[in-house]
Amino acid sequence: MPASLIQVFPRHLRYALFLLLVLMPSFYFIFPLRREPTLIPLRLPPNDFTDLAHRMAQAEALYQKALKDRDGLIARYGPHPTDLDMFPPNKSPWPAYTVWDYFPAAFNCPHEVRRVGSLGDGGKWVCGLSRLVDKKDCVVYSVGELSFLMSHRLPQLGMFPKFHVGINHESSFEGDLLVNTNYCKIWGYDPSTKGFAKQIPIMERHRTTFHRYTLANVDRPASGSEPTMYTLNTLMQMNGHQHIDILKVDVEGWEFDTIAGMIKSFMEKDLPLPLGQLLLEIHVWDDKKFDYFLKWWEGLEEAGLRPFWTAPNLVYVNYAGSRKPELAEYSFLNTKGDNVFIT
Repeated sequence: MPASLIQVFPRHLRYALFLLLVLMPSFYFIFPLRREPTLIPLRLPPNDFTDLAHRMAQAEALYQKALKDRDGLIARYGPHPTDLDMFPPNKSPWPAYTVWDYFPAAFNCPHEVRRVGSLGDGGKWVCGLSRLVDKKDCVVYSVGELSFLMSHRLPQLGMFPKFHVGINHESSFEGDLLVNTNYCKIWGYDPSTKGFAKQIPIMERHRTTFHRYTLANVDRPASGSEPTMYTLNTLMQMNGHQHIDILKVDVEGWEFDTIAGMIKSFMEKDLPLPLGQLLLEIHVWDDKKFDYFLKWWEGLEEAGLRPFWTAPNLVYVNYAGSRKPELAEYSFLNTKGDNVFIT
């Protein structure tokens, strides 16, 4: 070793030791020896963004990671689903979640995402509308609100009596979709109205069909205040349809039985859902329990439905007084079967 270095080293040894003591804790915090259980590197499949199959594979990998995160959050605050509240009470220990935190829109739409219809209440977020622009057999079903039932339910919820935005009051989604596609046809169902609202352009009304029926999990004729009800399978048979590109549903809390029945009717025959996207408003009224909601949601996932967009209905929160954020809009992509959005 050169003499100059021999002289310098002892003189600065104490400074080197001082720096070592300072840097070691910093190194530990930046590169810990062990990772927290949830901080596991995510290995995504190779992605060619020009290839739809690769985009779908990556989106599914990310969604599976979200499912593991859900399990972790349940264990953290539960540890069992039956231990969890939909909306925890405002008291110690104030767990930092609501039901919606367990069900994020964690699937990446493999196409462009755009708002179809008005901002505020009425419009919906759609994945890959461009795939429908020139699709000659494009089919859309729009199921409106059951205001005949809401007239009885709203007073029980302590809400204002004229809360209703059905097909007859708000058809901006349908109107916007028609003017942005060349061949799509829309079938509308709402037992409380006589037809679509004024947002449907006159020149496009020939591409719409309307009936005062509602979507349900059973076929049932009208009786008293109850309207005619049909399952999705029956409606499709009546219309001669083999597929639906977009199914939009807002049935004020009846979506749990309706959607579960729809899924069961196809899965028990080992058939994929005959739709490309489901645009759904979810209402967790009637003291819904977390474990019930989780099981219902897992049924959607088992059928291949993946949420790619969500937003709480803050219009409802604003006008409903002390009500909790019990309404949320979700847009789902069907990842099973053969539809224009995934193949």
